[in-house]
Amino acid sequence: MEAGAVMFPRKQTKQIMVGDVPIGGGAPISVQSMTITKTADVDGTLQQIYSLAGAGADIVRCTCNEPEAAEGLARIVPRSPVPIVADIHHQYLRALEALEAGVHCLRLNPGNIRKPEHIKAVAQEAKNRGVPIRIGVNGGSLDPELYRKYGGRVTPEAMVESALQEIAYFHEVDFDLIKISVKASNVPLMIEAYRQLSEVTDYPLHLGVTEAGPPPAGIVKATAGIATLLAEGIGDTIRYSLTSDPVDEARMGRVLLESFGLRERKNVDLIACPSCGRAEIDVYAVAQEAQDAFADRELPLQVAVMGCVVNGPGEARDADLGIAAGNKRGHLFIKGTNVAVVPEDEMVSTLVEWAEFITEHGTDAALERAKSTRDAARKAADEDRRRNLRELGEDANASEQVVELMRKNR
Repeated sequence: MEAGAVMFPRKQTKQIMVGDVPIGGGAPISVQSMTITKTADVDGTLQQIYSLAGAGADIVRCTCNEPEAAEGLARIVPRSPVPIVADIHHQYLRALEALEAGVHCLRLNPGNIRKPEHIKAVAQEAKNRGVPIRIGVNGGSLDPELYRKYGGRVTPEAMVESALQEIAYFHEVDFDLIKISVKASNVPLMIEAYRQLSEVTDYPLHLGVTEAGPPPAGIVKATAGIATLLAEGIGDTIRYSLTSDPVDEARMGRVLLESFGLRERKNVDLIACPSCGRAEIDVYAVAQEAQDAFADRELPLQVAVMGCVVNGPGEARDADLGIAAGNKRGHLFIKGTNVAVVPEDEMVSTLVEWAEFITEHGTDAALERAKSTRDAARKAADEDRRRNLRELGEDANASEQVVELMRKNR
């Protein structure tokens, strides 16, 4: 799918600005994450913010749970490379202090700040400063009255009602710079809550599965919820809530949006074969080495690591660049065309070198650069392909033998 292509029409929502990042109204879906440092530790928090920005986060949230944290925000905001959201729980005075510190957005949890006069005081001050607020409903901290109203359990209807109550308080002071989330750790509950919310409001929605847990299960849960809604056109900004380095959250969010074609590719899309009986290298190890090598390089290419030269270049012919193993050497190919042969221990470094060249000069220039080696590379690839077929046969996984045995045993 081409970058920018959309599987389903996105629901049109109002647009707000979080710093210089537009949310909603057809703007590109943004990626968010949250620091795990003490906000009072200014240098440590800034270091993490820069790491998150480098990994693809457009917006970063920091906790503001004590006066020292608010003071830290006053020092962090002017030096941050991305807009900062202050995360507020229980104490509305921290929200007022965060606004004074210059944050670009607040996140309020309706389940924790329940006094209408406190909520409206924060909304009024945010309105005066033109700062948006995210209404962050969380299934784990629902207002007890709503919990009782809906039979002593968290339901999509209860979460949506919580958000609408908060909106009503905001409207009393004529405040509408709002975005909303209705997160839950239960994926079906989260999906249904967002669907219902999307039906009754056109404020931009912040998607996430709260407390998704550690990878890989946490990534699967978060992706299941967020991706389902994105495919339905719902959602304006996203966060992966993982029990992991927050940099992983930013990377996963970026990968998901790029995979959907909702953001232009920023980093390498690494594809690799699942390995089979024909593989002549440890595909898993080489793929991991390549992933590590490309991790911090902003090279918007699709790069392939294939275990053999028999099917590799053909299966990955649409990749911008790839390597296929054969006979203790790697066969480099560009758009399915063999262009060079390199020693096995230089495969990854060669991929990086050519990826940087293609990013700077383009595919045609890369093919021209390899003009003198293409014939030899094609000949070497053909030799290794024939050798592999000769030694392993067409059916390297012996699958036809298994099928024949199954038939005999019927």
